[in-house]
Amino acid sequence: MIVVGLALLVRGYHLATRREFVIPEQWTTYFTLLYVFIYFADYLFVSGSFLSATVHLVLFLMVVRLFSLQRPRDHYTLAVLSFLMVLGAAVLTVDSVFLFSFAAFLLVAVITFVLMEMRHSLSETRAHAQEPRVGTPHRSMGYTLLASGPVLMLLILAGSSLIFFLLPRVSMRYLTAYSPSSDLSTGFSDRVQLGRIGQIQQSSAVVMHIQIDNDLQGAYDLKWRGIALTRFDGRVWSNSFGQAEVPRGPDGSYHLAPPKLPARTIHYRVLMEPLGTNVFFLAERPQGLQGDFRRVGIDAGGAVYNLDADRPINRYEAESDLSTPDSSALRVAANTVPGELENYLKLPPLDIRIPELAAKITASAPDNYDKALALERYLQTRLGYTLDLPRSIPRDPLAYFLFERKQGHCEYFASAMAVMLRSLHIPARMVTGFRTGEFNDLTDQYVVRASNAHAWVEAYFPGTGWISFDPTPPGSLPNRSGWSRMLLYLDAGASFWREWVVNYDVAHQHTLGQDAAQNSRRFIETARHWVSRHYRMLLNSARKAHHQMTIAPARWIGWGMGLTALLLLLGNLRSMIGGLRSSLLRAHPERAPQQAATLWYERMVKRLARRGWRKSASQTPQDFVVAIQEPRLQQKVAAFTRAYESARFGKSVDDARVLPELFDNISFGEK
Repeated sequence: MIVVGLALLVRGYHLATRREFVIPEQWTTYFTLLYVFIYFADYLFVSGSFLSATVHLVLFLMVVRLFSLQRPRDHYTLAVLSFLMVLGAAVLTVDSVFLFSFAAFLLVAVITFVLMEMRHSLSETRAHAQEPRVGTPHRSMGYTLLASGPVLMLLILAGSSLIFFLLPRVSMRYLTAYSPSSDLSTGFSDRVQLGRIGQIQQSSAVVMHIQIDNDLQGAYDLKWRGIALTRFDGRVWSNSFGQAEVPRGPDGSYHLAPPKLPARTIHYRVLMEPLGTNVFFLAERPQGLQGDFRRVGIDAGGAVYNLDADRPINRYEAESDLSTPDSSALRVAANTVPGELENYLKLPPLDIRIPELAAKITASAPDNYDKALALERYLQTRLGYTLDLPRSIPRDPLAYFLFERKQGHCEYFASAMAVMLRSLHIPARMVTGFRTGEFNDLTDQYVVRASNAHAWVEAYFPGTGWISFDPTPPGSLPNRSGWSRMLLYLDAGASFWREWVVNYDVAHQHTLGQDAAQNSRRFIETARHWVSRHYRMLLNSARKAHHQMTIAPARWIGWGMGLTALLLLLGNLRSMIGGLRSSLLRAHPERAPQQAATLWYERMVKRLARRGWRKSASQTPQDFVVAIQEPRLQQKVAAFTRAYESARFGKSVDDARVLPELFDNISFGEK
């Protein structure tokens, strides 16, 4: 990326300063042959990915071609390479940044291809005419392209959006196999090293969006369960559970657990970013799962997996039971451990102080449930939370955490509690997943980030099952600011992009079509009711008016005549005001000599038109005087015209005063 960026800057500098630097064509051939070997080395030893190595190849070809432009076909090759880079970006990028980048690409592409066609046509014209080369096209052409380019780009986006939403989706994700996996996947596998969750928590990247039915205010604080880990060797948690396939129900959903009564079930939708993991993150005690997946599995630890390798996890729906067991039933649970849970009691070689600390903390607890609560409370209140990771993992991480450093992140708290529970002969395991993130009230979704990655403990109680405990101290709430609000708007746009563009399929088309049909029917029904209601109101008013007119016709006739007169008056009010103003000006021309002169001249022209002397629009006042063939009338009109011009253009009050007299003189002559 550094080399390509520098190459683009150098090439841009050459273009701006009109300098020419062209690599000889022979060098280009050598470079290309050399990169064939570099490509295979990149694919096999460096990138290890076909897509990444191919992107590097395209970037290399682009740089070489930028500095070896000699023939028109070289420009077309660059255009093809740019399209290949956009195609690679479509696979590598799943957020809304691609939309703006693609819009910018369209803008430049439109202008580029227009200029390339102009260059080609100009070259052919010169070749036929054998003209010498001239400079670049006129600058105004550049401005025209600059103005028309955005318009064409918007039209292309509008047309492609229409086609995108209307054409049926028969297949999707052709290049999914080449999409990169996320580092988050290693933190939610069946083998997690201490410190891995803390590394994930350093990132604020969005992991998933969760929308819970009927939750408009962010009322839930839930844990989204991933994988339960059983074995612990002092540094690494792991398990070796087999995955049993879950049969698909007649309704297309997967039933994960039998329903229990009483139940407090919630239904939620999850939109996941591409994490590279096949684990479904679900609220505790999941009951059912729905999604476009052909095979789903579940292991003995309760983790749910996607066994359909062709369809990665991106969007699914589920139900979970949030009902909590009665604490009294947990306190009377037997202290026996079923044989199949013996693995949940195994411990690595421990520092002797750890079981002694566990026994000391729970010395006064009468039962296993209270012992678990005592350990949870001790870890929450006596140790501190931090995301500052140690520079090196000590020989005994738990002992170092409990007795020396006395601060750490969730993995250390959960591991310490699980180990101390096992030392007390209570089956326990560590669970990895996420805590509920920030609630976006613009989309009614919880925004779960990598920083919300979490680990907690599940302990087993006979007769009830696995119960969650969270020994990690609560973190401080983030400060809210105007920038945080802006980030929510950006997240809402990105969520819409992922939901309705990246994951757009037949189901979304069906939903969009249903919404459009329902909205259309609702609009037509609302309009019909509005017309019907107002028609009934108008009809009732007409019936009422008819009844009253029948009772007192004289009064209604009087009101009607008065209303008609008022309407006539209002309709002619402007003309009446204008006529009154003209009359005042004609009677007192000294108040506005210019306007008065205009009024008197127009009146004079109309008077002469009745005598057969019509003034055309092209004639000046003097031309009109010359056109009059009657000498006596011509003299009178000439005198009137001189006074008019003096008052109209010279603002002469005296000449304006004599205009009525001169007009009467012309009128008297007419009679």
